[in-house]
Amino acid sequence: MIHYTVDKTIPKNLPLLLKKRAEDYPEINLQAYKDASGTFVYSSYSKVYREVICFAAALSEHGVKKGSNVALISDNRREWLITDMAIQSLGGADVPRGCDSMGKEIRFIIDFADCEIGFFENVRQLEKVLENAAETPKLKKAVLFDRADAIENCPFQVLYFDDLLKEGEMLYAHDTAKWTAQIEAQMNDIGPEDTATIIFTSGTTGTPKGVMLTHNNYISQLAVLQPFLPAHPGDWWLSVLPVWHVFERLIQYVAVYFTNGIAYSKPVPSILLGDLAVIRPHWMCGVPRLWEALASGVHKAMKKTGGIKYKLFHFFVGVGDKYNNSKNLVRGFVCQIKKRSRFLDFCAGIIPMIFLWPLYKLGNALVFKKIQAKFGGRLTIAISGGGSLQRTTENFYHSVGLNLLEGYGLTETAPVISFRYHKIPRPGCVGVIFPTFEVKVVKEEHGVIVTDADGKPVEVGPGQKGLILVKGSQVMKGYYKRPDLTEKAIDKDGFFNTGDIGLLTYDKEIKITGRAKDTIVLSDGENIEPAVIENELCTSPFIESAIVLGQDQKILASLIVPSKEAVIQYAQENGLDFTDYEKLLQTEQIKDLIYKEVNTKDNPANGFRPCERIAKIALLPNSFKVGEELSAKQEMMRFKIVEKYAALIATLF
Repeated sequence: MIHYTVDKTIPKNLPLLLKKRAEDYPEINLQAYKDASGTFVYSSYSKVYREVICFAAALSEHGVKKGSNVALISDNRREWLITDMAIQSLGGADVPRGCDSMGKEIRFIIDFADCEIGFFENVRQLEKVLENAAETPKLKKAVLFDRADAIENCPFQVLYFDDLLKEGEMLYAHDTAKWTAQIEAQMNDIGPEDTATIIFTSGTTGTPKGVMLTHNNYISQLAVLQPFLPAHPGDWWLSVLPVWHVFERLIQYVAVYFTNGIAYSKPVPSILLGDLAVIRPHWMCGVPRLWEALASGVHKAMKKTGGIKYKLFHFFVGVGDKYNNSKNLVRGFVCQIKKRSRFLDFCAGIIPMIFLWPLYKLGNALVFKKIQAKFGGRLTIAISGGGSLQRTTENFYHSVGLNLLEGYGLTETAPVISFRYHKIPRPGCVGVIFPTFEVKVVKEEHGVIVTDADGKPVEVGPGQKGLILVKGSQVMKGYYKRPDLTEKAIDKDGFFNTGDIGLLTYDKEIKITGRAKDTIVLSDGENIEPAVIENELCTSPFIESAIVLGQDQKILASLIVPSKEAVIQYAQENGLDFTDYEKLLQTEQIKDLIYKEVNTKDNPANGFRPCERIAKIALLPNSFKVGEELSAKQEMMRFKIVEKYAALIATLF
């Protein structure tokens, strides 16, 4: 049982939260970032807050005001938080995107969001706009974080972050009282329902949707966060996820709420492990792919060592896994999809737990503490989000004594809907429902909600699968300039359709089992809309049908039905035996032909990001049929295809 309390002292918006922390804890460090030599430099709460005031003063002189939308195209770095808070302090909203975004995507977002000013990490990001600047006619000024050589043929003014900060510092120094009062008055004018950020989902794969998140969307969840993350002033977070993603975005504010520090790193194991040793963080977030990569790195390093050390490592990790499974049974940390007997679980776990305890303690002394030291030695809780965590990865971390917890949410929910409670971490679930939400699971058929005679969704009981709907203070304000899409996503009673299939356990926790909507979420958290890729693939004369797959995987793969007539013609022209069509499809020549077609269609030239590339394919000899793979409208029924070809799909991943 979790006892929630609401922090009623928390201010009404995010800039005021930073102001309060700077006043209460001025000397605690908020940021740690690397200088040109690669050495971490530290900035206190009072220093960062003063920089925010100065930068906001400069931005106000350049036209940023309440209601302004400002593009922010950058990855994690100290300037990001300062810019974010300065824009919000003036009542504006930032429109963020990462450096891996395609030019077409960035230009659409900047124009659609009515941005007159844009921040860019470096000249390469600005060049993505300059590829076709006519598509961003509203953009008047670009601000670069990194210095660049002369930029030619730029139709708008180019400024630099450092210059703007100095400009603001000069204004501040000339009349400190005036500018402090002016900026803080604008902070006080920001209401809880004012937009703090517009985060676009989908990108080039489908119609981008700008999710408007308010200050209250964030503040309401921060106010009830204490039981889930018992952080203390001065604790450190290591920031490695893309900060423009809603998950890491929240963590920036979580750190400020708890008066923690944020150290900026990269999700590259060689860099990350070095930074872990220096910062020694207490908290860290990652997507499943990152945790898998780090675990794989540990396994590879131990295997390379070989000999008795590797044998001991392998043995004790196995012991740790069995010990933790037994302990979970004893303590009741079991995901109850069906009603279970606590007495029987206890009996099943207690003897193995007692037997394995001495071996586990020995393994902790000989092996596990050394692994924990690789993560800095004081990692309290590690958090996985943005995709489904593989059970084997989760088991590894728990085996070696690291508390890796999983959460669940969406951009539209800012994002946390549920989070695994650290005192009762039940594997297989994505945790207890946040107190800011009302959740119901309703009956659905092929993604369509089943309603009763009164038009109300039919709810299902614990352990029964259905569509997850949520309602609460964290649900988005709506999609920017798309009230039609907002109306489809949020019903008349205020419930948001997550598009996820899952169930409530008998402990009132959430378990996710699939997705009703087509969006694919890779293990690194990237959202992929498969329909646009599939449509592009089918423009090839050699491809009749294609379905893109990859939910919770590292890569995308595709089942492809080749155009039989075109393939046979190709075989004739190239002297291939086509008397047995199924065997023909298994020849290297035909596999290469189709794979080249895939690469020709699914590439950056057609607006697809690297994460949207098809890595593996399998060829199907027979066309999709109505009633089997196709609906009466001849639309692909993805769930049917996944069921029918499950064995073949498994070979792709």
